[in-house]
Amino acid sequence: MLRTILVDDEQPARNVIKHYLKDIAEIEVIGEFQDGFSGLKAIQELKPDLVFLDVQMPKLTGLELLELLDHPPLIIFSTAYDQYAIKAFEMNAIDYLLKPYSKERFAQSVQKALAQSGGILKTGTTIENLVKSLDENPEFLQRIAVKSRHKVSVVPVEDIIYLEAEGDYVMIYTKDARHLKEKTMKYFESHLDPTQYIRIHRSFIVNAKFIDRIEYYDKESYSVLLKNGAKLRASTSGYKLLKQILNM
Repeated sequence: MLRTILVDDEQPARNVIKHYLKDIAEIEVIGEFQDGFSGLKAIQELKPDLVFLDVQMPKLTGLELLELLDHPPLIIFSTAYDQYAIKAFEMNAIDYLLKPYSKERFAQSVQKALAQSGGILKTGTTIENLVKSLDENPEFLQRIAVKSRHKVSVVPVEDIIYLEAEGDYVMIYTKDARHLKEKTMKYFESHLDPTQYIRIHRSFIVNAKFIDRIEYYDKESYSVLLKNGAKLRASTSGYKLLKQILNM
């Protein structure tokens, strides 16, 4: 018996899943949730074996939810996502259901979940591979989901003043707060618009709209002064990139 929850912002979509599950004795639905925040909390508290997870939801998407899970259960995506993203899921996810889907297609997904729960595949590795494949998606970020203790926040990228390397993490600075994210600087460098977010140093990425001025620091470096008062060092290559992008 797989303890299962449904996370989808559309009630009709949840109703379809519940209807299809009526004939599958191995699945027990223990909850349904209409947004990513309540779904994330439920997964952490109820610790289900299986989650049917929508991708496109307001506030917190299914992908952002997945990234915030410390110990992910089995995940089956239900999505109307475009074909490019579907290919990434197809390679790594337990399964995906492209809306609208048939009862037969749904049953195939459930059988895959039951097979994984029986130990045929390692779920953790599958989820890690999925997140990695999403990391390789070339689209620029529009927002970043971050977690601190029991609180989850979604930071619009336009609110980011700068990012700083912190070992295996990156500290994200905004006007009102700072957030630690378990990602690399290389990830953010490739996922933020390079005409707006500039890698001025191996340790810093700066939002160009928050730059106040640039000053000479020493022989091979410069200081970038930001509108919030922060003073960051820019390498020679970082300075050249600033000149190029800002038309200095």
